[in-house]
Amino acid sequence: MAPEEIRTAILEILEDIAPDEDLTALKDDVSFRDQMELDSMDFLDIVMELRKRYKVQIPEEEYGELASMDSTVNYLTPKMADISA
Repeated sequence: MAPEEIRTAILEILEDIAPDEDLTALKDDVSFRDQMELDSMDFLDIVMELRKRYKVQIPEEEYGELASMDSTVNYLTPKMADISA
């Protein structure tokens, strides 16, 4: 998947997890938690959805890489390179 496809996939997951959030104003370089009402369970839901939808395994010690949209896309780009959208 290309970075823009990964970004779209993350937005879809965020929309499913937090349907009341306005994602149109989401800043790519600011932490999701600073912009949205996400708790630790919501964050785990993001990780689980990535695993379920795209078979991406994210070790717990690397969860911090998913803090913002920019860091998430940068982290996932090599892991999802062989996945077609």
